[in-house]
Amino acid sequence: MKIALFGITEIKTGRHNLKDPRFDETDRLVEADKKTYAQVEVVDDTQLLDSDAILASTDARLDLILKDLEFVETRLGRDPQPAEREALMKIQAALEAEKFVSQAELTPAELGAITVHSFHTYIPVTVAPAGDLAAPDGVLLRAFAEAGWICFLTVGGKENRAWPIRRGTTAVDAAGSIHTDMQKGFIRAEIIGYDDFIAAGGETQAKRAGKQRLETKQYVMQDHDLTNFRFNK
Repeated sequence: MKIALFGITEIKTGRHNLKDPRFDETDRLVEADKKTYAQVEVVDDTQLLDSDAILASTDARLDLILKDLEFVETRLGRDPQPAEREALMKIQAALEAEKFVSQAELTPAELGAITVHSFHTYIPVTVAPAGDLAAPDGVLLRAFAEAGWICFLTVGGKENRAWPIRRGTTAVDAAGSIHTDMQKGFIRAEIIGYDDFIAAGGETQAKRAGKQRLETKQYVMQDHDLTNFRFNK
């Protein structure tokens, strides 16, 4: 998962651990040899349009909107087809109201009319006030979540690990994020919801309380599900 910085110098580019307190608490309750956080790749503003999310300073927020507005005005000046013009005018109105393209409430047909174009603010944008940048771990977590990403957890034995996936990912596809063999041979997912895990005081206690569920391929993963995949090798 890639997060581009815009107008932010306080956070270094490169790989960053997502230090979620929920995973820290899980690691405290489940013994393992190793603890592995989910990671994000933080890049500079030369990769804005290639990123999954943008993290912008409060001061730079309007500059990001202006980038899209300038493009829209240029495109409108080139007499586009009616469907594209209608969509662009709707986007223009949103941008002039200091909203993002993602907030323009475009219909599927309007999105189809502009599918060849790339807009900075159609990508999920998280605005970080200057005061928040003193604690970059929290800001990166917020950008990760606001861009529609979650983690599931595998725990015990050699490693406690958080795995990043997009919200809405099914169990079979989550298994594939660990290894393609798990996806191909998927049998079931053994799931303990995070809240049940915490309420029980640990994995073993949650199992004893009957909180572990057996889920099929189409189960939609929830944030911080404790997960064990069964599969044919």
